[in-house]
Amino acid sequence: MSAPIVFFDIAGPDEPQLRTFYAEVFGWDCTKPTAFEPGNSPSLGGHIRQDPKETLLYVGVPDVSATLSKIERAGGQTHVPRFEAKGVAVIGLFLDPAGNKMGQIEMDGDTAKIT
Repeated sequence: MSAPIVFFDIAGPDEPQLRTFYAEVFGWDCTKPTAFEPGNSPSLGGHIRQDPKETLLYVGVPDVSATLSKIERAGGQTHVPRFEAKGVAVIGLFLDPAGNKMGQIEMDGDTAKIT
């Protein structure tokens, strides 16, 4: 059996701002001190690619464009607007209020929307 991803960390200089941002945008429970509870996907996939070094976490959302608007209203920024990676997924990238780059994948239930 392969080992699952069971934890990730998001850091920035203003922890309360980040907690509010992720609670407002993605509905995560960020009320516990030093922890939060994101929604869990029954199938969390990963990808290794040859590009400049970078680690990105992707959040599954029903509509990438609508979520990017919500991100901007909550103090984040669109980094790369919604685009379709043919045969892979519908994706968008954003910066949270601390400047952490994260991604979104457009989902239909538990399945990535593939174009």
